[in-house]
Amino acid sequence: MSPKRPRETATLFAAAGMERDAPHPLPDRLRPRILSEVVGQDHILGPDGALTRMLATRTLGSLVFWGPPGTGKTTVARLLADATELHFEQLSAVFSGVADLKKAFDAARARRETGKGTLLFVDEVHRFNRAQQDSFLPVMEDGTVVLVGATTENPSFELNAALLSRARVLVFHSLDPVAVEKLFVHAEAIEGKKLPLDAEARAVLVRMADGDGRAALTLAEEVWRSARESETFDAKQLQDILQRRAPIYDKSADGHYNLISALHKSVRGSDPDAALYYLARMMDAGEDPLFLARRVVRMAVEDIGLADPQALVICNAAKEAYDFLGSPEGELAIAQAVIYLATAPKSNAAYKAFGAAMRAAKEGGSLLPPKHVLNSPTNLMKSEGYGAGYQYDHDTPEAFSGQDYFPEALGRQTFYDPPDRGFEREIRRRLDYWAKLRKERVVK
Repeated sequence: MSPKRPRETATLFAAAGMERDAPHPLPDRLRPRILSEVVGQDHILGPDGALTRMLATRTLGSLVFWGPPGTGKTTVARLLADATELHFEQLSAVFSGVADLKKAFDAARARRETGKGTLLFVDEVHRFNRAQQDSFLPVMEDGTVVLVGATTENPSFELNAALLSRARVLVFHSLDPVAVEKLFVHAEAIEGKKLPLDAEARAVLVRMADGDGRAALTLAEEVWRSARESETFDAKQLQDILQRRAPIYDKSADGHYNLISALHKSVRGSDPDAALYYLARMMDAGEDPLFLARRVVRMAVEDIGLADPQALVICNAAKEAYDFLGSPEGELAIAQAVIYLATAPKSNAAYKAFGAAMRAAKEGGSLLPPKHVLNSPTNLMKSEGYGAGYQYDHDTPEAFSGQDYFPEALGRQTFYDPPDRGFEREIRRRLDYWAKLRKERVVK
């Protein structure tokens, strides 16, 4: 007998009442059917959550869902349409243009005439340009559609102010370990079997998910596929089998700025362990080490300053070491600099002093220095008093004349106020001594 051709085989399956459908991935099979099944967003969907309160009134305004991938934005939008009896229409800003928007708006107007409203869900809404975003405004205002936009980017920077003024922003959080564990328990109930992991490996799998529910279930599915009968994986086997999941990290997105902010604040807070953790997170995600080296130099001058003058030297040396060694050997130099900064005495006195001086310079930018500090290369300038009365500090006792160098109209100012710690304790001692001499000499 000759083998059946694909079409004939499909006909036989249909005649037998059997459907040939590719197996659905686990995240799709476990997609919540009602809002109460959504995990990890209790601040929105809990008893006092924002959406719970909206649904209690049976009314729904336009919304923007802001949060990382895999936190349930699309699922919640779909379930909201069901809960409010609105037609669910979905577009992606990645694949849609003006023609697609016009078609969706026209369909929503026609639907409205029959008494049926439309929830228009736009994924990656921040990818629409300003003009495309403006096209939503009329249909939002007249109620043609209830817009629900989803974005992984900060709406304040990526969406038009006009659109934001007509929509409420709801923040979706990364799933915490408890929420990820709930997903695993639910998956085990659906699959009818336990994940073949010991306790430590299970905790590692939770961390690998990185707060992404979709990723968590995909990883769980990979574990089941990889396990032989009666096999249980420990943490090392799990990492070898899954070949670790690349962290969710977009160098142009909020994750980039959140992590560098966490690194900077950990250094400022004198926590070398937390600082190393965030440095490792960024390096592991593929961040440019030279970007990190530049940020570390900035930390040295902003948060350590003259409390430890060696901090800037060490950070520049770390940058040079990385240039010389490259990755991965040179990364250790940057890590060493981070540890040095986190454990150094802290001072932002120089940072504050420079800011204050810049403000004063802007306010008094046209004021001339006092004449005694100006050179007098011509007879006319000498006759005008340029350089008159200037004292050469090295010719005075203790190499300090005590003269006033500020413009006369401005008077003496104090910008730099070093704290009494680190090397700045010595600088404070010098400044106090010079202030005492200045008062004693009363030199104008």
